[in-house]
Amino acid sequence: MVGDREPIVNHTETITAVTTVSLVSLGILQIILGETISRSVALTANGIDCIGDGFVSGIVWAGLRFFKRPADKRFHFGYYKVENLASIAATILMFLFAGYIIYRSYNQLVNPQVIQLPLVGAIVAFTAALVAIGLGVYKIITNLHTNMSSVKLDAFNTIKDGTTSFLTVVALLLSSFGYHIADPLIGFIIAGIIVTIGFAAMKEAGYILVDACDGDCLMYSVLIKTYAERVKGVQAAQVVRLRRTGPVIQGELEITVPGEMSVSELDKIQTEIIRISSEKISELERLTITAVPLEK
Repeated sequence: MVGDREPIVNHTETITAVTTVSLVSLGILQIILGETISRSVALTANGIDCIGDGFVSGIVWAGLRFFKRPADKRFHFGYYKVENLASIAATILMFLFAGYIIYRSYNQLVNPQVIQLPLVGAIVAFTAALVAIGLGVYKIITNLHTNMSSVKLDAFNTIKDGTTSFLTVVALLLSSFGYHIADPLIGFIIAGIIVTIGFAAMKEAGYILVDACDGDCLMYSVLIKTYAERVKGVQAAQVVRLRRTGPVIQGELEITVPGEMSVSELDKIQTEIIRISSEKISELERLTITAVPLEK
């Protein structure tokens, strides 16, 4: 499974690295401009958000490096879940940056300062928006082939960065017309967006880490049970346990077969169930089947 995905994972890893460098660079530029020249909290907040999102991409990049490692004596099921840990680590970092943005926005609200050179800041923020949205959309398209939660988080987080950059442009343009309250208000909005996306990402990654089965997982359980019961020789399929591990699903199935069935016949049934299930569910990497003799 990892071998089949490795070229795509390598490409995704490269895009994530490019995102890290691009967002951190744009973030530093916006913070310098916002803190020393423009005095815009929205521009500073967007710069902090850019750097934070760059760090998020960096954490995801590190997770992808671990993801490619094969299973070994210590990690029998591979390193798939490292990318979920990377998602949670990235989310915690997002929360910390959101807290600082709220603090700066509050100070600007109670002690407003006139924004200097708002048009220059708007041009920088607009450039950051175009870069972020372009990279984010490209990562979403690439992730259709890998279905990694950390990469999905990174992609939407990058697009979110582009959205907040556009909001920063709006704040700076309004400030240039004398609406100075727009600057701290946009700062609060940026922080709210960060927190909302962060909670959703942490919930999804947490569910996977504790082997929760919901949504598609529940549907796949019903489908596997149905596929198994259609195979000749299977009397019933009682138990289906599935868990998502990174971008793949691993499962256990218990079937009832006649007690006089030979090992060879049972092997053919197990092979057929795995074949059908894998063809219908592309994310299914491993299905362990246990046979129980039919009680007479």
